Amino acid sequence: MELIQQLASECKIRPAQAEAAVRLIDEGNTIPFIARYRKEATGELSDEVLRTLDDRLHYLRNLEKRREEVMTSITEQEKMTPELSAALQKAVTLSEVEDLYRPYRPKRRTRGSMAREKGLEPLAEKILRQDTLEEPLRLAAAYVKEEKGVPTAEEALAGALDILAEDFSDNADLRRALRPVIRRTGVLTSVGESEENTTYRMYYDYKEPIARIAPHRVLALTRGEKEGFLKTALQLDEEAAVGEITRRMVTAKNPCGRAVAAAAEDSWKRLIRPSMENETRRELYEEASEQAIRVFSENLQHLLMQPPIKGHVVLGWDPGYRNGCKLAVVDATGRVLDTAVVYPTQPYNKVEETKRKVTALLKKYGVSVISVGNGTASRESEQLIAEMIAESGLPVQYVIVSEAGASVYSASKLASEEFPDYDVNLRSAVSIARRLQDPLAELVKIDPKAIGIGQYQHDMPPARLDEALSGVVESVVNSVGVELSTASPSLLGYVAGVNSAIAKNIVAYREENGGFKSRAELLKVPKLGKKAYEQCAGFLRLQDGKNPLDRTAVHPESYKAAGQLLALFGFTPEEIGTERMRELEDMAKARGMAELARELSLGEPTVRDIISELMKPGRDPREDLPLPLLRTDVLELKDLKPEMELVGTVRNVVDFGAFVDIGVHEDGLVHVSQIADQFIRHPSERLKVGDVVRVKVLEVDQKRKRISLTMKGVRQGASH
Repeated sequence: MELIQQLASECKIRPAQAEAAVRLIDEGNTIPFIARYRKEATGELSDEVLRTLDDRLHYLRNLEKRREEVMTSITEQEKMTPELSAALQKAVTLSEVEDLYRPYRPKRRTRGSMAREKGLEPLAEKILRQDTLEEPLRLAAAYVKEEKGVPTAEEALAGALDILAEDFSDNADLRRALRPVIRRTGVLTSVGESEENTTYRMYYDYKEPIARIAPHRVLALTRGEKEGFLKTALQLDEEAAVGEITRRMVTAKNPCGRAVAAAAEDSWKRLIRPSMENETRRELYEEASEQAIRVFSENLQHLLMQPPIKGHVVLGWDPGYRNGCKLAVVDATGRVLDTAVVYPTQPYNKVEETKRKVTALLKKYGVSVISVGNGTASRESEQLIAEMIAESGLPVQYVIVSEAGASVYSASKLASEEFPDYDVNLRSAVSIARRLQDPLAELVKIDPKAIGIGQYQHDMPPARLDEALSGVVESVVNSVGVELSTASPSLLGYVAGVNSAIAKNIVAYREENGGFKSRAELLKVPKLGKKAYEQCAGFLRLQDGKNPLDRTAVHPESYKAAGQLLALFGFTPEEIGTERMRELEDMAKARGMAELARELSLGEPTVRDIISELMKPGRDPREDLPLPLLRTDVLELKDLKPEMELVGTVRNVVDFGAFVDIGVHEDGLVHVSQIADQFIRHPSERLKVGDVVRVKVLEVDQKRKRISLTMKGVRQGASH
């Protein structure tokens, strides 16, 4: 119950909600399933809260496991005391448990342990008591023993002070008291190791208090040092730290008190400082990584939730120079209709030939949108496309899409299985076209770290980053839903309860049996048992299934209740999603939701969800978001002038600002200080990936190809 109380407190929920969530997690239920189909049990906890609770549950259980291991080890050493046991039970973090275990952890031989072997511990205890006016050296004379390797009183005293220094270093209370001192006074510094590099020039002679340092600067310093361009250090206030130790350990102004003060200074410089400096730097890195992972996760969620451009034949354009521009025409379902390679850029400059070829493709297949990758030769390609649209008079628009990860996908095993007859470059063009048609379905094929919407992602703990990003993809995929008859193994693999092996089995079954006729048929898929079916069924849609409920998010466990609900108000299953079904919500409210829930033996949240699904089956939450910004003209960097107002798309949000695509090759930066008239702590308070915003040009650095933008004083309105 203590665990439940702690989770409830940390997640700001009721203990009953925490208890229900833990029980459901322990029963093997996935987070999306619990959030969507067990609302009554958890009191409608969101996916986000459940994931936070799940993370903390794992941490606290690991903490409990480590606590038990430590208590067992100390007990086996016959050194456990009631006070130590109580302190271990009260510890709320792993670092607190490790601090308490520190004196009892098996150590290599140290100066302190060797002094103990020489019988000098009683002398150390006598000096620490500080209850005599006698000089420590005179006290030490009684411990001179040649046979034990203590030939002089000076060596006996030195050994006793080594014991005290080690004891201070292992003192959990002392280390706990020093942490805020270090956090308050520490300064992170760096100097340049190489004059050739310009990326880290601002850090070549750099100092910043750790109490104020921004997470992205911690990661920049970490990377700069790793790459050999910077040498970093943590400056600490020696006087404040030693003062904290002596204040706690020196209890008398006498010779023994002065000896204890000397041991305190030695303990800090030789033992405590190195370990706590490493600990502090590790914590700064972990905190910065967690912040970067949060920003990355949020960006990824917004990117994956970009609305699909439905019903369009799209030409995917992968720009290039020497190897040409690769083109792929895909129909409204993503099926490849044609491919081509054109050479409008250096060194060939076949501009007119390219215009003729591309115009012919546009006319032949009725292309309405061109999706252009934003990589090498993108600006030249965009210029040509804009001219071609103007000259041809065709009703065609184009959009610049991030091609981050397209090359990773096109060279992957997955792409070679999907397009065995295409070379790597043509696969990339297909990916660029499809990520406009349905960003989610295409981007799940790519490792999230390669999508280019994070900051310093290669410097974060890989396992933690993968876990967080996988959670985001899983959450988005399940909130949107997946079409069972067409979904790729990559997309199916993120559905609750479905792993990569089951996803491949679903596709294999689909191909062997000519598709699925019902959700229930999933139980015939190898390795997809009852538990997996329970978890995944509600998130898999079947537009052409025998049962109209199979195209909704109503879970099969509620089909009977949904049928009763329809019959109760005089509807048939065939009327699901029709105009007449829009009356259902008013009818249900008139009857009373609580009364209706009792009649159907369901909870009110489930009844509300069923009604919503019957009215709008399989509603895509992405439909509520603004569509990508489509263009017909082009700008160049030299066209930009200060005060010019433009419309752009937010491509990436980082700690210090947001990068906005304004239709030139380089994205412009809106610094966090330029996002709003009022103070904001983080850009994500106002902006997210995919937002279409109005900006004003502040400054253009032609040489460094940098564009500074502002949103201050710019009226944000409808941009389409």
